[in-house]
Amino acid sequence: MHYFSQLFNYDHPWSHVVIGMWHKYPNPHCSHVLSIDVVDRFVDPNTGIIRTERILGCKQKAPTWIVKLFGGSEDAFVREVSFIDPATQTATITSVNLSLSQFATCYESIRYTPSPDGRTTFAQTAEIQARVALWRSAADKLENWLVQRFEQNAHLGKIGFTDVLRQLWENREQQTAKQS
Repeated sequence: MHYFSQLFNYDHPWSHVVIGMWHKYPNPHCSHVLSIDVVDRFVDPNTGIIRTERILGCKQKAPTWIVKLFGGSEDAFVREVSFIDPATQTATITSVNLSLSQFATCYESIRYTPSPDGRTTFAQTAEIQARVALWRSAADKLENWLVQRFEQNAHLGKIGFTDVLRQLWENREQQTAKQS
């Protein structure tokens, strides 16, 4: 099993980041995410926690040896479940791959919380595990490729989300200035 984690701050308050979460895709930096379908959304009337379940459709360029060995296609689907708690100002997102999960799984967890300086702390972890017990060398290669791909996508996701937040709030500030 391989692990990935990163921690940094977005230069926006928590409320802006949470709104921005719903505008993250599509963006030019994360062109591998092609579709987002909301499967379920529920607001707990007692706690105010918003639970949303989505399916993300992606297209990943897989190396030829992976396609030959495991089959499948470049189309991939991911299940994402998020919880937004306005009372504690926490947003948590967990996701897991649905495609080719019999060969490898990637469990991702993201948490957004306010930082004392008015920014938002982003904490991301991922556990990536190949499930090919008979061929350890193939499993190691698969895990290494998946971790490398995950790191690339995480980097692009950070750049893309930073742009989305900047554009979202710059546009809003410009509209507010025009109305004043």
